[in-house]
Amino acid sequence: MSRSLGDYANSGDTGAMRRGFGHYVRAGYGGSGTAARRMGGTAATAGALGGVLAGLAGGQAAQPGSPLDPALLAGRSAGEIIGAVVEAVRPVDGTQDAEASRAAIRDALSELLTRFPDADLLNLTPEEREFVIERFTAHDVFRRFDLDVGQTIREKAPSVATALSRLKQAREYVKETVAAAFRKLRAAGRPLTAGRITTVVRAALRETFEVFEGYAE
Repeated sequence: MSRSLGDYANSGDTGAMRRGFGHYVRAGYGGSGTAARRMGGTAATAGALGGVLAGLAGGQAAQPGSPLDPALLAGRSAGEIIGAVVEAVRPVDGTQDAEASRAAIRDALSELLTRFPDADLLNLTPEEREFVIERFTAHDVFRRFDLDVGQTIREKAPSVATALSRLKQAREYVKETVAAAFRKLRAAGRPLTAGRITTVVRAALRETFEVFEGYAE
């Protein structure tokens, strides 16, 4: 794993990057099935995120003291609303996993506003909510990868700028692979519908890690 990622960090060879992901899943987690189970928290957080976004869009009353209280959110900036969603979905608990997931939620909602500039964070359409769930899943997978082995890429790259470029490329690869997994599930009749988000995300994670592991052959 370290050799493949080191080769990728030094040369930028995408084949070495894919092999690095493959060995990361196979050697680091013991295979795609175990990796998907270990990422069960991602699926659970995705379900919570979907519930919060659907509740906002449906005008669901927030619990007293909730950061999603409409009275508190009225007139707030996009950044402040994103912060409130993060607090409601994944409160701080002092763990690296929580920090990674909080950052992944922010990344996903920020990317939503880039893709859909007119999106209303307090009233997202089903399409927009699906986009957020997909991107959250991808960002959370990448951030876990970065926590586990990103330091190898930083150390082996010829410069700081190159390391950042390599990590960005790896993140884009994760996003593409995760998006393909969700497309495959939709085509098989398993869309991201309310009440099924956690289950579908769990299946998408399994599909994603199977693709990664395939490059370890």
